[in-house]
Amino acid sequence: MLAFSMTSVIAFAMYLVLTLFSGNVGLWSVEELIAGAVLALVAGWVSRRVLVGEHERGTPSPWRMLNPLRLLLFSAYFVGPFFVALARANVDVAYRIVTGRIRPGIVKFQSGLKTDLGRTLLANSITLTPGTLSVDVDDETGDFYVHWINVTDPEASAEAICGSFPAWARRIAE
Repeated sequence: MLAFSMTSVIAFAMYLVLTLFSGNVGLWSVEELIAGAVLALVAGWVSRRVLVGEHERGTPSPWRMLNPLRLLLFSAYFVGPFFVALARANVDVAYRIVTGRIRPGIVKFQSGLKTDLGRTLLANSITLTPGTLSVDVDDETGDFYVHWINVTDPEASAEAICGSFPAWARRIAE
């Protein structure tokens, strides 16, 4: 019940932030508040075990991302290193499109991440960066398979493919 309640509250808060200043009664309209509450309850029921689900002994707490320090690190990561890598990748992809110098392929690398949250953060960071796409993650070994627009070495390291993303994902999520 606690997981459902917390997930619903977080979903409703996110809904309110995304629909800020869209109503005619204060910041939101009455209909929007009702729709947001219904959607938050549905989202809370469907995803209650994902965000704040139960955890077993020896596994990281699912509440760890609600830690203000981790949220600050998460924000710093997206404003700093991720944004810089995103800008560089955009320029690189534009250059490769104009010149036609591409060598696409799928490469495999070991991330060293152990938690699902860390692997998800890394996979999303890779996919959001132009020129790379997370294709698969092996749950047993933690190997990532990434489609890369410019394969210089089929046995490339994680540093060559996605820079400091794995280190940041480890700091934030593990």
